[in-house]
Amino acid sequence: MKIIVKDNYSEMSKLAASVIADLVRKKPDCVLGLATGATPIGTYHELARLHREEGLDFSKVRTFNLDEYLGISMDLTLPYEMDQSYARFMHEELFKKINIKKKNAHVPYGLATDPDKYCKEYEKMIADAGGLDLQLLGIGGDGHIGFNEPGSSFDSRTRVEHLNQKSIDDNYEAFYKKAGVSKEEMPKKAITMGVATIMEAKSLLMIVSGIGKADIIQKALEGPVTTQITASAIQTFKRDVTVILDKPAASKLKKL
Repeated sequence: MKIIVKDNYSEMSKLAASVIADLVRKKPDCVLGLATGATPIGTYHELARLHREEGLDFSKVRTFNLDEYLGISMDLTLPYEMDQSYARFMHEELFKKINIKKKNAHVPYGLATDPDKYCKEYEKMIADAGGLDLQLLGIGGDGHIGFNEPGSSFDSRTRVEHLNQKSIDDNYEAFYKKAGVSKEEMPKKAITMGVATIMEAKSLLMIVSGIGKADIIQKALEGPVTTQITASAIQTFKRDVTVILDKPAASKLKKL
């Protein structure tokens, strides 16, 4: 595992974008696993800049997002702050700013009429694409990756997951509160890639920012491998793992 510490969020984001950009240049038809949340926004904006100013070409790239709320999907008729779907997030923060083909950008469909069947189809779509060349990851406040909540099996595949209270609280503060949506109204379930799905990627790139994540990233990277912190599964990853942290997030690590 390669752990890189940068001075701040901006530098962390630029380095993460450069890792992804290098793969896109090397393998123009690469398959990227993408994440949502506040942390990757800087990375996505830098990728958009590289496309706009340096011609980084996404025309053959295929992407699969980690997760989406169940019961919600992008509605372009709504203002961004009112539509809190991850599909909308990806459209606004990245997809509309690069030349990726719509058919190649996959976010789990939150309005699937048969979610369990759809989850199996999503797994097949990833497999049919040749698997993920790189999976971008963040980490939740309780150590989850995707929406693999504490206790999720390391053998888990794409599935419907019931969100725990920590995830509900964190996502409410980050997204729904500003939209004027009550906590009772926000989704309580999500479709998520499983831990095993994520671990089948050819490489992992985790980005973590801020003092608020310092304790959990120390546990995930240096503590016991446990399903109670699903991000700790990356300690068992046999291929290429890069973790990029800013200094606040890295401040509790003991083995740097």
